[in-house]
Amino acid sequence: MVKRTRIRQKRVCFFDENKIEPDYKNYRILQRFVTERGKILPRRTTSTCATHQRRVAVEVKRARHLGLLPFVAENVNR
Repeated sequence: MVKRTRIRQKRVCFFDENKIEPDYKNYRILQRFVTERGKILPRRTTSTCATHQRRVAVEVKRARHLGLLPFVAENVNR
C-alpha cells in the first residue's frame, strides 16, 4: 500500500500580498475578517500573519466604535 502525502499550499497574508495595512476607514476590507454575526475571525480561518491579525482586531474595534461596523448582527433568527 502506498502512502500518499499531501502537499500543503503555503497560505499568504492578505495584507502582505496586497501591500496594504488594515485601516478602520476601509471597512469593506475589514468585513472580510468579521462573521455575519459580527465576530472577528481567527487567524487560522483568515490566514493573516500575527501582526496583521492584531491590527485587524484593533481596527475592527475602532470601526465598531465609530459605527462603521456593527457590534452584533441584527435580525438573526435563532
